[in-house]
Amino acid sequence: MKKENTLRFFALVMSMSAACTVFAANVDVQILSATVKDKKIANATLTLQKNGEQSITAITDAQGQASLNAPFADSADALLIVKTSGYSNLVVKCPCAGMTYAISPVMTNLDGMRIVLNWGATPKDLDSHIVYPDNHIYFSSMKGADAQLDVDDTTSYGPETITLERKHDGERYVYAVHDYTNRENPGLFLSKSSAKVFVYVGQTLIRTYYVPTNQVGNLWTVFAITEGGELQDFNTIKIVNSHERLQTAEFQGIINTSSVQHLTSDATSQTSAKTLNTKGELAYQAKKYDEAISFFQAAIELNGNYGQAYSNLGLTFQKAGRVAEALWANRKAIALASGNTAATVRASSHYNNGRIYEAAGQWGDALREYNYAKQQKNNPVYDTAIQRMMEKGAQ
Repeated sequence: MKKENTLRFFALVMSMSAACTVFAANVDVQILSATVKDKKIANATLTLQKNGEQSITAITDAQGQASLNAPFADSADALLIVKTSGYSNLVVKCPCAGMTYAISPVMTNLDGMRIVLNWGATPKDLDSHIVYPDNHIYFSSMKGADAQLDVDDTTSYGPETITLERKHDGERYVYAVHDYTNRENPGLFLSKSSAKVFVYVGQTLIRTYYVPTNQVGNLWTVFAITEGGELQDFNTIKIVNSHERLQTAEFQGIINTSSVQHLTSDATSQTSAKTLNTKGELAYQAKKYDEAISFFQAAIELNGNYGQAYSNLGLTFQKAGRVAEALWANRKAIALASGNTAATVRASSHYNNGRIYEAAGQWGDALREYNYAKQQKNNPVYDTAIQRMMEKGAQ
């Protein structure tokens, strides 16, 4: 009996060891610059993590490559975090093995935005497009008004990077990804590409989009930037029969539409979001701004329509000195404001944006925001701010 128990124990240990072997994997990743073609990023810190598991860390070599020996599966419940000086942190859902990711240099302009596309081995050529009044930025037209295609890639993985140096107030922008390889043969290729779009403002990754799966088509319309600067999701795939159509009718048909996917969240997610928002408010009161930002972002991840969390996030970004991010969050709070306090929320958010522009010496932008605030609600503070900008010559 004793020998039998020993054999059973040995068999159990071997079984557990085999299971660990199955889940363990080498995750090989390469890190490039999002704005300089083929520039490898050395000495970046990569962390692979999964809830309940020990995190694994590695440093990229001169070729921007690193290998992480993970004791857990390289699956959708694992995250890869990339950090290095001078660049925005990247956080991406796995699977990550064999992938190349591009990281964005920190941006300093208040109204700038950087959009970075990465994908897998196939299709070889995905193209980034952004369309706004009198402008269409893509591989055949790489420069436009205050925007450019920094990097074009035709050999898999990416990046394809578009930088908006300055978003024009009152103009609508639409960003989409076209499967150029399968422009005449649409199927599930784009849907299976593992494509991801990363949106950066200032020093922060503010939004990540993952290509919808199991959808036939060769055009992924990802998001719009509204006239007021709010991000609106499309996140849909459709068939476009020719590249010529893409250049003309297809984008002209969506540039003025407001038909977007409305974010939804269930009751459990909304409750969890409120809990996270409360934790963020407590961290803010304790002047733990980075911690508060993380809580507010987590709340928004669960409930994308949570206006109060966006308003709190904007204020916290401002306190933390991340003013471009504060502008973005305040604009989202303005768009989501509702109920009896809507006018107050919109007015205060516009006023806070005006303060940011004023501190940067952008008098005209500050005046515009102060006027927007006054349109929402009368307040002598807004009148004083407007007069102050006019005395500085703002129009």
